[in-house]
Amino acid sequence: MLFLSNIRIRKSARYTAVCALLALSVFFGSLFGCPMTVYATLEELEAEAEARRALPIQSNDIDNWPVGPVVSAESAILMDANTGVILYAKNIHKKLYPASTTKILTCLIAMERGNLDDMIEFSHEAVFTVPVGGSNMGMDEGESITLEEALYGILVGSANEVANAVGEYISGSIDDFVDDMNERAVELGCTDSHFMNTNGLHDPDHYTSAYDLALISCSFFQNEMLCKIGNTPRYHFEPTATQPDDFYKPNKHRIINGEIPYEGVLGGKTGYTDEARQTLVTCAERNGMKLVCVVFKEESPSQFTDTIELFDYGFNNFQVMNISENEDKYQMEVSGFLQTGNDIFGNSKPILSIDSDSYVIIPNTISFEDMDSSIDYSVSNDNCIAKIEYSYYDTYVGSAYLMLATDNTSTYDFDTHIETTNVSVEKTETEPSHENTIFINVKKVLIGILIFAVTVILLFVLRALIMNNNNARRRKNRVKRKQKRRERIRSSFDDFDF
Repeated sequence: MLFLSNIRIRKSARYTAVCALLALSVFFGSLFGCPMTVYATLEELEAEAEARRALPIQSNDIDNWPVGPVVSAESAILMDANTGVILYAKNIHKKLYPASTTKILTCLIAMERGNLDDMIEFSHEAVFTVPVGGSNMGMDEGESITLEEALYGILVGSANEVANAVGEYISGSIDDFVDDMNERAVELGCTDSHFMNTNGLHDPDHYTSAYDLALISCSFFQNEMLCKIGNTPRYHFEPTATQPDDFYKPNKHRIINGEIPYEGVLGGKTGYTDEARQTLVTCAERNGMKLVCVVFKEESPSQFTDTIELFDYGFNNFQVMNISENEDKYQMEVSGFLQTGNDIFGNSKPILSIDSDSYVIIPNTISFEDMDSSIDYSVSNDNCIAKIEYSYYDTYVGSAYLMLATDNTSTYDFDTHIETTNVSVEKTETEPSHENTIFINVKKVLIGILIFAVTVILLFVLRALIMNNNNARRRKNRVKRKQKRRERIRSSFDDFDF
């Protein structure tokens, strides 16, 4: 099916020639009996949507987990962008066609590797390898726009030729950029994906899953500029020396353009091909949660209404809980004479502490104590010695790192390189370890030395007072003895009459 509404009709030889070739191909195809694509009727599409509604929702199988809404999507996921916690899951690893939601990965790579002020020039291949009926901006070979304008063209106007041009700018060719897309997807943790082009035009070997696209989208929505561009209802392209036309491109995402308003929306991307049907990615933020919703293979307008229903399900049934403020099941044992710290004259800190920004996302009906936790010591960050992962009925709900207190570097050469085998991080019911590395708090040592010195001085003073008292007594006794001798002598002379 051809969609001509997105074409910026221009009086150019390219557009006229391609339309003529398209008409000729249709004519000769029908003349010589070439097979034509037969599209499903409305009744058939409705029957397929109803069958998809009956598909199982895997997150509903979790004990005491809030029951998620029934949606007509073949696959759907609701994931927190900051933690990766999955709140809703329906066939999230099924490989499906993403259509134009592919462009989320294209723009993510462009933002990571490009410069917004750089000029993107349109080559013959970038322009002429996309079908006339697909979404485009009508760019001509030889024209150029900035990368920032190109990103608006891709995310707002879903322009296929612009995605090609950006791929050539980033990697030198479209094929090389597609290789970079697949490499970046693997780096992000994707296991169900294989990309064949920059824009999502149908190819049997171009596929992904709701889970993989959610992972990609989590990175996408961490970038403020991409959120700004992806949340633009309409963009005005003004004429320049390298692009002569003045025109607007509207965003077809109904939650973004205001047709179906929703509080807290941060951006998103639509997608459609006959094989993929309607696909949609959207991000919204409320109550401390930044949720990414991906729905695959739906019929319009269900992709929008189901997305809002999934957002409401997430924001209304789950809560954010800070780990460091609630964790009391683990204690960081410290051996030695004094409490440790890395500030030798200031306030002392424990050797280990849970990072204060980490949190879990759990159903409103459970408490922090209802979760299970496990410690992983195989962390690569030098400032982290372990990672605590939290789960509820084997469902991941968040994690936190045990951080080594190294905020202020001491000028003294103390040993702050702790081996994990020497650090005691055990539950409170276990026996404390006595083999820990000893760290000295110099401030407390100095206080101890001062107390010792004062005690010694007091002892010397007391000894001096006692000795002086004894000496005074002896002098007094000597004086008394002398007085007695004088008195005896005088009394003896009194007997004689001189």
